[in-house]
Amino acid sequence: MGLFASAFATTFATKNARAAAADATSSATAGSANAVSATHTTRHYLQRIAAIDRAGPQLRSIIELNPDALQIAHALDAERAAGTSRGPLHGVPVVIKDNIATGDKMATTAGSLALDGISATRDAYLVERLRTAGAVVLAKTNLSEWANIRSSRSASGWSGRGGLSLNPYALDRSTSGSSAGSAAAVAAGLTRMAVGTETDGSIVSPSSIMGVVGLKPTVGRISRDGIIPISHTQDTPGPITRTVSDAALLLTALAGSDPRDPATRDAPAPADYLGALNKDALRGARIGVAREYFTGHDEIDQQIERAIAQLTLLGAEVIDPIDLAKVNYDTDEQSVLLHEFKHDLPLWLATFAPHAPIHTLADLIAFNEAHRTREMPYFGQELLIQAQALGDLDSDVYKKALAACRLGARDNGLDRVMREQRLDAIVAPTGGTAWLTDLINGDSASDGFSTPAAVAGYPHLTVPAGLVRGLPVGLSFVGPAWSEARILGFGYAFEQATQWRSEPRFTRHTSIPPLKV
Repeated sequence: MGLFASAFATTFATKNARAAAADATSSATAGSANAVSATHTTRHYLQRIAAIDRAGPQLRSIIELNPDALQIAHALDAERAAGTSRGPLHGVPVVIKDNIATGDKMATTAGSLALDGISATRDAYLVERLRTAGAVVLAKTNLSEWANIRSSRSASGWSGRGGLSLNPYALDRSTSGSSAGSAAAVAAGLTRMAVGTETDGSIVSPSSIMGVVGLKPTVGRISRDGIIPISHTQDTPGPITRTVSDAALLLTALAGSDPRDPATRDAPAPADYLGALNKDALRGARIGVAREYFTGHDEIDQQIERAIAQLTLLGAEVIDPIDLAKVNYDTDEQSVLLHEFKHDLPLWLATFAPHAPIHTLADLIAFNEAHRTREMPYFGQELLIQAQALGDLDSDVYKKALAACRLGARDNGLDRVMREQRLDAIVAPTGGTAWLTDLINGDSASDGFSTPAAVAGYPHLTVPAGLVRGLPVGLSFVGPAWSEARILGFGYAFEQATQWRSEPRFTRHTSIPPLKV
């Protein structure tokens, strides 16, 4: 088993990851007289980023540091010293995926060189809420470029601007994506919390394979204002954290109505997410097992069987199996995403980056071609080209694809099975373990459990469910619309009973036992 430098370096990384989590936790939960200062915590994470992200294993999870982070932290400490606290996030550093607009000195680029150096005209609404809550926006995180809508042969976690993000559990294995840097930074203890985004799997998949908690909320629970779009039907931001309680804390700060995002207007008021965290939350709950979404890998599925057994021990009524067929949405879902991306991207550029060198999808395609050596050294942009060739949102092709997705995922899918079986949630493995990074052939991941909830627009929580041969796997909880509080409670009960999350060891090459002859 090769390590990035030495046994000492691994021990250093592990101990300091725990110390970072403890420092940040105390800063948010201790009384104001004894709280660790925002300046201390921010400096601590900056030092870890320098030692682990920039040097050491060079995770490349952080695409850009906020040059004003320490100044912001110092101002928040001054507020606390004067007797003012903005709440439990006061002084807590948070990192933001680089497709979320920040109206500060950092750029907002989706990892693309076409937007390199382009600062957004203003903060996204969720960033406004974080600043109001007292969070220190520490950095922007690397991602799969354009949130993985560029090529069907992409390597997740790679962007032209940020390079390739590495998985802290095994540096030769994928981070998945597209919220690659966000999950890697949390897993490696470079931050306590991150905000990712998901269209289909981009929060839950990297969170699962890097051993952290990821929550994709109901579409409309958190405003998408300021997020470089793929799909106004499926896009949503969400928390990526080390614990379920931190996911609930971050969701509390982010959730709310925003007149700039129509999807939030009809949403019910946010629930008491922290109040839902109860070790007995699973007692009496009806939990369905979606066996069609098991991986087929004996060791991974055995680990999930152990997790399901824990649900029973915690008092859940487990309905196993449920009738949730594994539907192939690829054609219809991709049609919806590509139509909406073509339509929505120019609107974002006009509002948040009118000074950028690109203004349309056609401009982006031309830029990538003109900068092929740097932008397309490993894979192309065939999905962008396909999107450019499509019609508008009033086309029959788009309308039929959208209707088919809603019918399959909601009416004939999650809504039907939850109603017929009177389920509170559905569980399955979030996906498999991390696959070997392959810049020639692209990702080799098998299908996970992200698509039903993503296409339906419903909430999906993944919680660490242990290791298989040193690599994390996650257990998914999927619920009906607006059930974030309930599934957070279920995830919290499972997490507290198992404590199956393990710190990464920064293994350079995946350990493979010698063959027996």
